[in-house]
Order: sequence, then structure tokens, then C-alpha cells
Amino acid sequence: MRKVILFYNTMWDRPLDHLPEPIPPPYVLTTDRSTADEAVAIVFHLPTLPPGLIERQLTKKKGQLWVAWCLECDVHLPHVNDPSFINRFDITMTYRLDSDVAVTYLEPDLPELLRRPPADKEDGKLLNAFVSSGWNQSRRIEFLLQLMPHIDVHSYGRAFRNRHLADDCGRKTKLKTIEAYKFTLAFENAIAKDYVTEKFYDPLIAGSVAVYLGAPNVEDFAPGDRCFINAADWRSPEALSRYLVEVASDEHLYASYFEWKAKPFRPQFSRLVELTKEHSFIRLCRKVDERLRQPRTKSCWSTSLTR
Repeated sequence: MRKVILFYNTMWDRPLDHLPEPIPPPYVLTTDRSTADEAVAIVFHLPTLPPGLIERQLTKKKGQLWVAWCLECDVHLPHVNDPSFINRFDITMTYRLDSDVAVTYLEPDLPELLRRPPADKEDGKLLNAFVSSGWNQSRRIEFLLQLMPHIDVHSYGRAFRNRHLADDCGRKTKLKTIEAYKFTLAFENAIAKDYVTEKFYDPLIAGSVAVYLGAPNVEDFAPGDRCFINAADWRSPEALSRYLVEVASDEHLYASYFEWKAKPFRPQFSRLVELTKEHSFIRLCRKVDERLRQPRTKSCWSTSLTR
């Protein structure tokens, strides 16, 4: 008999296509809400979940598992830390490494991409920024504003834009643009443990030194030693700008930020890569199967998302 996992709402309402194959039998993934009574588990994407739906409109079927799915930083979602809301879920599928199903921002082909040597840098291209989202819990916009009087920043995002892209084809254009720069501002929209996104990895792929503002444990996600500059290590944006100018003017010092590309990856990073090789939906099926076989308790949430 098939076991249905219903995705009640998808990530930013995108179609649930390009599913991994094969899904472990007898599991079936669907977005068809008519299967809600049959489903052994229902997945809810928290950032796009209608307010009050979980609390007042839906009833969990006996023995059914509810899954909290969220790749956005939970500091942007205050209700996630409300026990009366979050304790309704049995399984977590989030960016947090202590989730039941951890979902990182690493790509399966990331190790190969990181091995690419850096391209030659163009004259006059010292530091670039791509900051557009209004989500600003990290205060990255204020940081950028304080940095710009002290160093030439080519800003391509909506925040303080002073450069324009002739043909913008998304991430491909971004990578091609930043590879010509010595440094790239890699500023997360929030600061929280484990919240390390593509903003950190894009400069490493493109061969630009990432200047990172974000997760306090970003070293756990770094592929090698001395592969980025942590903005948190400097007492002010002005002090950081002086260091960037110093590094840019010293060919040997600048080159030292790419030595990691020819060395073995850190063990912790390699473990994250291995995790990424198996699609999170397949790991979700396995976790659901495991929980269905366990004696049920009031809640399996523990402390995966709450702090």
C-alpha cells in the first residue's frame, strides 16, 4: 500500500517538479490536498503558510506526522519560536544542521566548481556587492553604507546601486561579474547559527575573496583554511576597508586566500557535501518511515528550530 507525503504548500508556491528518482517505495510525494486524510505526513512550508491555518483550520489525523519546512532564517519568522505553534510539528526540515532533515545551500557539484582557479582581475575592480532584499536583520545595509565612504564599492544590487548589468541572466551573470573583482561582499540577510547560503559560496566559486557577514559558525561550512575574510573580525567597516586595501596591494598576501583551492577540503565540509548528494526529499521519506515505526510521543520537535 502506498504511503503519501503531501506538500500542503510548496516553497514560494513553485511547482513540486524535478523530484528525485527513485522515491523510496512505497512513498509517494504529491501536492494534491485531496489526499490529506490518506497522507501519512503533511509538509508545510512555513514562510508561505497562511496565518492561523495550523492553529485554527486544520486538524491532524491520528498517527499523521506534520513536517515544518523552512530554508529561511527563523529570525525572520517570529511565530516559529512560539511553542504553541511549533510544537504542532513532528519533523523539521530546515537549514539547521540539528534538524531532523538538514537542508544546506551546498550544490552537489560544488566541490568541482570550487577547484576552478581564480581568473585574472580587471583594473579598477576591487570590491563588489549584490544586496537587494529588504530583509536586513543582519544590518548589512547599514554596514554597506558605512563601508562605502572608505573604499570603492561597485554595487549592483538595489541597495545603493552605482553599477548596472547590461544583460542580467540571474546567478550566471552574477558569477561572471564577480570573478573580475578581488573581493565580493557576501552579506547574509540575517545572522544565525548554520544560516550559510549561496552568498558565501558564490565568490568562492567565482574566484573572488568573500568578505562575509553572517553565521557565527561559518567556519563549519568553509571548504578550507583562509578562504574568506570575516567582517566580524574587524572593529568597524573602516578598519575592514583598510585591511582590504592592504591585501589588494600585496600580491603574495592576496594569493594566500586561494591556497586552499589546491588542498584537501576540510572534513566537516566534506561531510556536508556527502549530505547534499542525497536529495532532502529522499531523506525525508526515510525519516518519516523511521518515525512511523516509533512509539508516538506528544511532540518530536525538541529544540530543532527553537532557541
